[in-house]
Amino acid sequence: HANAVTRIVTHINIHKCTHTHTHDYTLLRTHLLIKAGPKPAPVTPGGKPKKATTFQEFESITSDAWEVGDDDDDELLAMAAHNLNIEVVMETANKVRRPRNPPPRANGGRTLREGTEEETASTETSLGPHGDSRLVKSHSEAPIGSPRDEAAERGPLHRQRSLPPRPPLIPMVARIADQNTSGSPVMTEREASRLDKFRQLLAGPHTDLEELRKLSWSGIPRQVRPITWKLLSGYLPANADRRECVLQRKRQEYFGFIQQYYDSRNDEHHQDTYRQIRIDIPRMNPERLVMQPQVTEIFERILFIWAIRHPASGYVQGINDLVTPFFVVYVFEYIEEEVENFDVSSLREESLRNIEADSFWCMSRLLDGIQDNYTFAQPGIQRKVKALEELVSRIDDSVHLHMQQYEVEYLQFAFRWMNNLLMRELPLRCTIRLWDTYQAEPEGFSQFHLYVCASFLVLWRKEILEERDFQGLMILLQNLPTMHWGNEEVSVLLAEAYRLKFAFADAPNHYKR
Repeated sequence: HANAVTRIVTHINIHKCTHTHTHDYTLLRTHLLIKAGPKPAPVTPGGKPKKATTFQEFESITSDAWEVGDDDDDELLAMAAHNLNIEVVMETANKVRRPRNPPPRANGGRTLREGTEEETASTETSLGPHGDSRLVKSHSEAPIGSPRDEAAERGPLHRQRSLPPRPPLIPMVARIADQNTSGSPVMTEREASRLDKFRQLLAGPHTDLEELRKLSWSGIPRQVRPITWKLLSGYLPANADRRECVLQRKRQEYFGFIQQYYDSRNDEHHQDTYRQIRIDIPRMNPERLVMQPQVTEIFERILFIWAIRHPASGYVQGINDLVTPFFVVYVFEYIEEEVENFDVSSLREESLRNIEADSFWCMSRLLDGIQDNYTFAQPGIQRKVKALEELVSRIDDSVHLHMQQYEVEYLQFAFRWMNNLLMRELPLRCTIRLWDTYQAEPEGFSQFHLYVCASFLVLWRKEILEERDFQGLMILLQNLPTMHWGNEEVSVLLAEAYRLKFAFADAPNHYKR
């Protein structure tokens, strides 16, 4: 049910291979933007895509947003291989990959790094003056080739908007300024002060949840995030004396569900659900974490038990993504190192059981507030996408009219934003920071998320207005360049979303035309 549009943009400049001095500038670019793409929309006699007037029509022309490596992909690749001269392609590819001594750069003689996939990725992690990880743009982002080559690259359908590399080189939870997230960097005075405030608030016999929400709105330090999330989600009581008893009872209750229901996963009535869960989990991020066998089994159990206990919706694609932030945060309760490089099997079995049960209950709490997003025909998402369209039409008429001009329907890109809570648009580190605020905000996941999506769309105003066709707009909206994002960008996004909420939340008719 996820939203996207299948676009295959193949742009191969091989003719330069005939010139000896242009080998280094040969471009072999094949943008196979198959991941997260729906099927092409029906075309009207005038040659324009036909609008999907109902959700059912839209659903019928879309495909799964996560079907990477499926049969359709193989067929397309086979067609491409059949139609190309493989010898020429391979010869050109080898020339492009061939190690060479790059010319010195103007800034102090630093050279362009090329040759390996890691070196040509869009980001690097460098060590800052305090020994902590800082993100800097890779030198490989510098333009390559002659001015004529660069001009050709600026064509509307050939801009470099390839999908982020997987696995990413940036730590999943790095570059969050308010948190001691990656290794043990030196904390600033402000960060230490905020951490002390959290610890003092949590140390009392009865936690003031309202004060905790105010403190959490601008981000939660990693050291206290697990217990803070459990309190803000309602999983743990504010009374400190009751917490251990509640944790034991809820964890036992979850594993009671496992004993009661999990053996039925291969029964006729449940096998389709279990099969879909097993298909979807390998498509999740971060791949290196999710594909560890013990993590895969934990996710399968969590999702299957939730589906069995919620027959009104059952399992729907998109719900699987919502487990990841909880799981990662609760793993941090037991480790100090970066989670993407951590072998989960090294944890004690009791710790893994606790992480699994806590993730299940907190995900369930979240979904209780947005379950109409996942019931039949997903009416909650349809209402929110319509509200997003109305809101954007009032706050930025130019963007709204530009989308209308090129017949881009909000459902075609914003469905995924609502279905996955922007998890497919942002790095995981940003999602975790975003959820700090969602859990601190009243009805954060169900209501505040609308204003975050509106501010997120308008944030790309310049790039949107530069696109002059349907295909270019869809490619942009489905692959927004957020790979470098961190705490600062999320804070700006949230501040703008709060401004919109303050202006429109209590006057819904104000954004209706």
